[in-house]
Amino acid sequence: MSILKKNIPVGLASDHAGFEMKQFIKKFLIEKGIEIKDFGTSSCESVDYPDFAHPLADAVESGECYPGFAFCGSGNGINMTLNKHQKIRAALCWNEEIGKLARLHNDANICVMPGRFIKDEDAKKIAEIFLNTEFEGGRHQKRIDKIPCKIKK
Repeated sequence: MSILKKNIPVGLASDHAGFEMKQFIKKFLIEKGIEIKDFGTSSCESVDYPDFAHPLADAVESGECYPGFAFCGSGNGINMTLNKHQKIRAALCWNEEIGKLARLHNDANICVMPGRFIKDEDAKKIAEIFLNTEFEGGRHQKRIDKIPCKIKK
């Protein structure tokens, strides 16, 4: 069963190193009839990943988009930035099993992929699994509930 929500686009973001993979996944999603919202970047010209990660995270947090996909060279920088947002659970996914477990056990709402380290066809498989895996809930929910940082005074 798909995690896509009716009339809510899937959000996309990348830096220059993840641009080509983002474009590949964007095309894949559009061909499947999935509406997308692309937060950039728009070329392989060097840019700073936080400039694109924060708007994607804001959109997923607000419900404007769900879920999201993000890409940078290693996946780490954009993933770290996304996870600064309290309601974001971005998961760095480099194979199908990690993509599945990110949804099944962690209720990840953004799938991050390393553009320089995986092939486009593998990225497509990861995206498909991510979109078609429901959160298992149960014992995992209590762990998810403990993720947000509680500020101590």
